[in-house]
This record gives sequence, structure tokens and C-alpha cells, in this order.
Amino acid sequence: MSRIRSARRLASIADSVFGEMTRLARLHNAVNLSQGFPDFEAPQAVKDAACAAIQAEQNQYAPPSGTKAFRDAIAADYSRRYGVRLVADEQVTVCCGSTEAMLASIMSCIDPGDEVIIFEPFYENYGPDAMLAGGEPKYVRMHAPDWHFDEAELRRAFTNRTRAIVINSPNNPTGKVFSRDELQVIAELCQQWDVLAISDEIYERIVYDGHAHVPVASLPGMADRTITTGGLSKTFSVTGWRIGWAISPPALTGGIRKLHDFITVAAPTPFHDAGVAALSLPDTYYSGMRADYQRKRDLMMDILGRHGFTAYRPGGAYYVIADVSRFGFDSDFDFARYLVRDVGVATVPGSSFYAGPASAPKTIRFCFSKRDDTLHEADRRLVNFTKARGTDTA
Repeated sequence: MSRIRSARRLASIADSVFGEMTRLARLHNAVNLSQGFPDFEAPQAVKDAACAAIQAEQNQYAPPSGTKAFRDAIAADYSRRYGVRLVADEQVTVCCGSTEAMLASIMSCIDPGDEVIIFEPFYENYGPDAMLAGGEPKYVRMHAPDWHFDEAELRRAFTNRTRAIVINSPNNPTGKVFSRDELQVIAELCQQWDVLAISDEIYERIVYDGHAHVPVASLPGMADRTITTGGLSKTFSVTGWRIGWAISPPALTGGIRKLHDFITVAAPTPFHDAGVAALSLPDTYYSGMRADYQRKRDLMMDILGRHGFTAYRPGGAYYVIADVSRFGFDSDFDFARYLVRDVGVATVPGSSFYAGPASAPKTIRFCFSKRDDTLHEADRRLVNFTKARGTDTA
């Protein structure tokens, strides 16, 4: 057997489904409601700041941990909103997106054989990140329609081998916003078992219906055992900029920075200044953004309801999970391929967010971070689907 091959550890890691569905959307000229990126403009002041930084020759390497001005802005913003005191120089690391922040956090804290608890359905990177670090993912399922977890099952998941638990709230793909009571259960278990919480809070600003985002680090006893990742991508519609961060206890920051330095060296320099501008926007920007996304959420729910989908109303983020078991396809992958190829609407098969796709419910994920025109075009195309299925669209 030739030694010229990919590493064996990659064999247990599935290919990303997001890029594939976007490729199929382009191939079939479909409305792309699959990958989670907005198709509308970023705030003008944030774009202007990026352009000004480029013109001011901020085009070479930034400090690996991020410019001081940006790290200070992240720390000040977080402290102001959540009452958690941060020291930017000791706790904030700017990364190439929250995805890299999560990878650097997990790889810097997980040893081979450590167990990492992950709620499913989950954003697809968490399991592979743990496995690349030599860890073993351990999954606890959340259940529709409200995506609750079974507390007894969660308690059984914690053992002496548990090193960390990954939390994502608001959650991708479900839109679940973890309640304070749920997070308190997790916090108590982390302290009982001396476990680290790694909290992906990239959608923290996007919540609906009076839900409040509760940072895990703000709970009693959790500030020194929580790494929080976030970023600009979702809040400011700049997913292509790849600007994220990790907020960590000082004892863990050095390891995260070391991994980040070796993985990417530094995040794109001009966007550090743009990040300062973004975090300086008035509160009216955020309230307007939330109201606009809630309106889009309600539009998406209306569209899906009229076309016969059983959709679960999200409390945050910008995705809707819909049950498709009634439509008679062998799998949600088959249904998603049919939808993009024959109907012209691209989605993501829900089973791709589970460790064992065969045992997952048949669902698909719709992304509604799109212009109204895009959502209305999806609505028009789904008319052909409902006619073909004989579903009442009244």
C-alpha cells in the first residue's frame, strides 16, 4: 500500500454539506436557502471603515492576537452588555472567523482520549474539531418542537473522561435559544465534574419573541471555565471577511493564541478597524436588525406553512428546521436533491447535523437571511412543488 495518502484521521470526518448544496444551487440556478450567509448589504459605516483602512495601508500582518483597538472594543462591548469584566490583553484573541476560534479553542484544550459533549443537531464543525484534537465526541440529542434536551441523559454523559462541553446558543441549525435554567444545569455539571464550557455565541444578537441571550460565562462559577467564541459575520453581514474571536480565561489564552498563530498567523488586518466601527454602531442598529430578521422569520414560516411543511419556529439565529417525513422520500438528502434540482430551491438536509444520519429525523434546514425578493422567489418556486404533491396552498 502506498504511503502517499491522506491522514487516516480524516476517514471519520464527513465532507461539508454546505459547500455541496451551494454548488448544486449554482448548477441548477436555484434560490440558495442553504448556506448561512446574507445576500444583502453590510452596514455602510462598517464597509467605509474597511476601505479607509486599506487606503491607509493597513495591509500587512496584524498582531497575531489582534490589534489593541479591536481587542479593547470587543472586551468593552461584551463587558457593557453582560456585566462580565474582561481584560483584553489577557483574554481576547482575534481569529479568522469564529470557526477558527472554535478550532483553536478545542485543539488547545483537548488531549487524545478526552471526551467532548456536543448537543445534536449541531453545527458541523464541532465533532471534527474534537476528533482532530484526538478527542472523542459524545452526543446528547435535542428534541423538536422546542429542541429541549433530557436532563437525565445529559447527566449520564458526564464522566471522569469529560474535558469539555460545546454549547451553541442561539443554535445552528435549530434556532434554539438556551434558557437560563437550562444553562444553569449545564453550569452545575461543569463545576461538579471540573469541565470546560466552549460556547459558540456567533448569533448572540439575533433573538426573537422576547428571548434573551444568556452568555455561559456570565453564570456564577463559569467565568474561569468558559471559552466564548463570536464574530462579525452574522451580525454585520460580512461572512466573507472571516473575523471572529475567542474570549477565554487568562490561563487558557496562551494556548489559544499559540494554536491560532500556527494555524493562520493573523486575521485580515483592514477588518480589525472595521470591527471597531461595527462595535461602535448605536443600539438602534441592533434593534432594527432583530426586527428585520424576525419579520423574515415570520415570512419564512408563512411560506413553509402554506406549502405543507411542518416547520419549527426558531427563537434565534436565522434558520428554520422543517420536518419532511410526510413527503415520501427515502431520506432527507434525497428530498433536498429533489428540491434543488426539480423545484429550484436549495436547502440543507437536516440529518447532516447529526452524528448518526440514519437515526436522525427527516428534516431540512432553510436559511432566511436573504432579501425579501429572494424569499418571495423561493415561495413562487415552491408553488410547483405543492402542485406536484397535491398540497393545498390556500
